[in-house]
Parts: sequence; C-alpha cells; structure tokens
Amino acid sequence: MRSPKPLIAGAAAGVFALGAAAGWMAPTAFKSANAADLSMSAPANSQPIALGTAPNYRAIVAQNRDSVVGVTIEGEMKTASDQGFNPFGNDGDDNPLSQFFRQMPRPRSQPMRAQGSGFIVSSDGLILTNAHVVDGAKVVTVKLIDHREFKAKVLGFDKTSDIAVLKIDAKGLPPVRIGNSDKLGVGDYVLAIGAPFGLEETATAGIVSATGRSLPGDSAVPFIQTDAAVNPGNSGGPLFDASGAVVGINSQIYTNSGGYEGVSFAIPINLAQGIEQQIVQTGKAEHGRLGVQIQNVDQSLAQSFKLNSPAGALVAQVEPDSAAARAGIKAGDVIQKYDGNPIADAGELSVRVNATAPGQKATLDIVRDGKPMTLTATIGSAKAAMLAKNGDDGQAGSHLGMTLRPLTPEERSQVGVAGGLVVEESSGRAADAGIQQGDVVLSVNGTPVDSVSQLRDLVHKHSDQVALLIQRGDSRIFVPVGLG
Repeated sequence: MRSPKPLIAGAAAGVFALGAAAGWMAPTAFKSANAADLSMSAPANSQPIALGTAPNYRAIVAQNRDSVVGVTIEGEMKTASDQGFNPFGNDGDDNPLSQFFRQMPRPRSQPMRAQGSGFIVSSDGLILTNAHVVDGAKVVTVKLIDHREFKAKVLGFDKTSDIAVLKIDAKGLPPVRIGNSDKLGVGDYVLAIGAPFGLEETATAGIVSATGRSLPGDSAVPFIQTDAAVNPGNSGGPLFDASGAVVGINSQIYTNSGGYEGVSFAIPINLAQGIEQQIVQTGKAEHGRLGVQIQNVDQSLAQSFKLNSPAGALVAQVEPDSAAARAGIKAGDVIQKYDGNPIADAGELSVRVNATAPGQKATLDIVRDGKPMTLTATIGSAKAAMLAKNGDDGQAGSHLGMTLRPLTPEERSQVGVAGGLVVEESSGRAADAGIQQGDVVLSVNGTPVDSVSQLRDLVHKHSDQVALLIQRGDSRIFVPVGLG
C-alpha cells in the first residue's frame, strides 16, 4: 500500500478543534431555544431529509468473500549496506572526498516476500490488483478463500493508473459484480475487503469522503476518497458500494505513521476496466495526451477572460506538433467541456485526456476572447511524446543500470544547473557505484549531457569505465562506473 505524505499538516488538529468547539455548547443553550428561534435560523426552502437504511454489510461480505483473493509476491529487494563504499580504499579515509562516498550506501539484494489483495473479475481466472503490488515480482501466487493456491501470470500492469491484471489457470470462479463508480457521491456507504497486515478476509466499512480527488504524482487518477480503514496489505482489494458491487480498487493511504489515519484512496472501477481491457488485448495500456500546459481558473482570471464562472482549464502553453496544436487550440483558451463533460478544473481535464485512447477524437468546448467555440482533437500518445522528448525509450543508461530523463525547466532552476539527466531508477553497475534514484547526471567524462541519447552515445565510446559527474543535493563529485 503506497502511503502519500500528508498534504495539510494541520488537518487533524483542525478537525479536533472544530469537534471540541461544537461539543462545548452547554445543554442550557438547547433548552433556551424555542421553535420560533429554530425556524428563523433554518433556510426557507429546507425540507426534512428522509431517514435511510444502512446497507446489509453481512450480506455483502457473504456474497463476495469467495471473490476476494490474497496476492503474495516473491522477488528481490535492493537494500543498503550498513556502510557506504570508498573508491579510495581503506587508506583513503583522509581524502576529502571519502565522506561523500561514505554517505552513498552500496545496495545489495535480498529475498523479498510481500502480500496484497485482489479480486476475481471473470470465471476463467482474470484478477485485478494494483500495479505496485506485483511490480518487480518474480513469482506471484494467488490464494483463494478455500486455501487453494495458484501461480499467477502477470498479463500486464500500468504504473500510471496503478492497475495490474493477473491470470490463474482455474475455471468456474465466482467473479464480483461490477458497479458504476461515476454514480458515487460523497456520503455513500462503502465497504472494503482485503488482507491488511496479512489478515485475510478483513472487512472494513465507511463512507465516500470525496470523489475525483487528485494526489501529488497521481494526476491521471480521479481517486475515490473514503474513511474505510485501509492498511498495508489491502492494496488491490475491492471497494464495494451499498448494493455489493465493486466501485473501486483500494490503492493508497494518507498517513504520518504508515497505518490508517482516517483517509484512504481507491481507483474508480470505471477507469480500471478500461485499463484492464487494454492489458488483456495488448499486454499494456496506453494513455492519451493533448499537449498543453494548463492551470486552474480563479475569480480574477475568470473576469480577465470574460467567463461566467471560475471554472475550466486555462491553456498557458501549447506544444508544437501536438494534438492540441493540430486542433487549433491556442494559449489563452479556456477548455470548459471535454467530449460533452464539464471541466471544473485543470486536474479534471488531465484525468479525462489521460483516460482517452491515443488516436481517438475528442470534442473540446472552449472560450476564446469571450466567445464559445468547439474544436475537435485527435488525442496523441503520452508514451510517444516521452519517446520523442528523450530521443529513445529512456533506457539509454541501461548498460549502466539506470533509467534517466531530462530535467524539466523547473527542476533545472531548483537544482541550479543548465542541464542534466535525473536518475529515475538505479541498478546493476550504477547502483554498485553508489548512484541512487534522484541523483542528477551532469556529465560523462567531463562532457555535459542534456539528453538520454547523448549519454548513450558517450557511454558507447568507452569499453572499460566512465566517470559520471553526479549532483546530489548541494554536493557534486565524479563517480567511476565500470563497463566491463
């Protein structure tokens, strides 16, 4: 279960403060209020809210417990040694560069075993879970409620949406009933079933706290936020609505401690089904790309752009030769609808574009200079755009054991460099040399690098080793990496 860092540090304190203030009101305050006083304070159009009936949680569990599975993975995990390495040897401790290398732990591999959850979506053995549950696994085992275990094949997984599809060799399995996550509203009852901390068949209930929630680093997923207790091990398990239909896949928690703190996030099942279909058909999932930089519209911007309300996605920049450019979108346009769906903010547009298959046409209702217009765009491919930017698949450093990408202009400004490549993954020779995820490669043998393809060409010119200039935080040093 991934655990995003808290977005608002004082949120919990604020909630408790509000509760304390409400609870402080003395009983005499209620006694002194008469009917006339209460009626004057109520809205004129208020109507009594009909009492609802809580869902039959026991029936939901009984109906679906056979469809929820445990997912165990086995693989290798990179861990840091207790002490870093020193390229200058034991006699080089007096070298002023030794301390830098001592702070760079040398990774090593050790067996790893972890557990998540999943659920059956077809009687012939298709299972949905999270991508982060099976990422890096060498062996995936699915355990059914009757204690039967099957080695599972990973048909594919998509890190962008955090969806994975597994297949086991079994027939006559009980699939869950799929619901409609678009119909969920705040306050609706939900129930999660999974294996938190390895405790199988654990059911927890709550309500929907928010819908369409965007998280840092996960702008492609409009998460369902709930207060159903979800913990490590619940990842990939189903989230049911009050009728017993699956409406989400439990994916992340919001925590300071690593455990449940009242906020959990699930991937909408409508989005997950689209990813599932792509993976089953092709073994992978592709995401759409419009090619614009966008921002939210506040009241001041709404007035400046002659809008009736502060809603929509304001286009700040259009990338050349992108889907947006070919459709005629310009900087200053405000996108208010996407395929007929109202766009409340920039995040909602990003989610809808990302969920659109590349090559599909989409209608865009925009406002330009205060006038409404409708444009049609043929959505591009996010993967193709990344390949074009990198000049290859980003694996030019694979000979060294690195996955790299160019720094964005904002990152270059933050780091204080004119160019460079950020390390997204480090393994093999690079990891053995002490290079870590997040390091910035500035040069190869003294030659500055700005693109992945340039680094590839420089590395291919050498057969024994290269010296990479690495920046980590405020420190810079050359790191020798063997190629033999």
